Amino acid sequence: MDLSGVKLVVTDMDGTLLNAKGELNEEFPEIFHQLRENNIKFAVASGRQYYSLVKKFRPVLDDLIFIAENGAIVMEKSQERFSVPMKRDKAMEIIEVVKTLGEKYLILCGKKAAYIEDTNPEFMNPFLQHYDKYEVVDDLTRIEDDEILKVTICDLAGAEENSLPHVKHFESDLQVKLSGEIWIDFTDKQAQKGNALSRVQEHYGISPQETMVFGDYFNDVEMFSQAAFSFAMENAHEQVKPHAKYQTASNEDGGVEQMLKRLLQSVTTRS
Repeated sequence: MDLSGVKLVVTDMDGTLLNAKGELNEEFPEIFHQLRENNIKFAVASGRQYYSLVKKFRPVLDDLIFIAENGAIVMEKSQERFSVPMKRDKAMEIIEVVKTLGEKYLILCGKKAAYIEDTNPEFMNPFLQHYDKYEVVDDLTRIEDDEILKVTICDLAGAEENSLPHVKHFESDLQVKLSGEIWIDFTDKQAQKGNALSRVQEHYGISPQETMVFGDYFNDVEMFSQAAFSFAMENAHEQVKPHAKYQTASNEDGGVEQMLKRLLQSVTTRS
């Protein structure tokens, strides 16, 4: 595997770059510094809110590309580069359907903030790991002064088995993505990580042959097809792994960092 031509690295966050506690590997800051020294661009691509990503990477904010809300928005140097908002009527339809199911938590994700109705502690714990800027409101359907990027279901009993069968019919009009064991994300049909990555590549004149990506869940699959060097984590969902060309160690074992070290060795050898 010749990684010497890689100019862009893109990684998912939860289950990929972050460990189970939501922490960065202790080796990451130095590796990131070396990537920048070698003019290799670095992007994070996540279902997380942009403001949550900023909180994780504030010291290197201006050196990162942020693909947030599962590709619905791309931010760089605190500026919006690209976004694909949802149609409001579709977002409201999802909310109405999910509220009939019971025992599900809803998040309406806007450009300005995320909006929730419930502050049950069992929900707030995972919610606050992914969202930093939010408002508690009485009725999500009354939010009208923000562009909607995404609607998310949090199903603490397990999203794949308990919620997905009830909302799969939305796939005809929207992206419906399992983005984790308890999360289902709804975005515009064109809003997904692969399309967002394609826009980033086009902007910088970087080809898929010069791109390396990492992921672990269904919302990463389209991104894999945009890179010659696509890696599924050892801990990835079993149905996701075949979509990547390669596999690396788990997020707990620093799988991303292991491959980035190989990348840096290849670049050094090339030089």
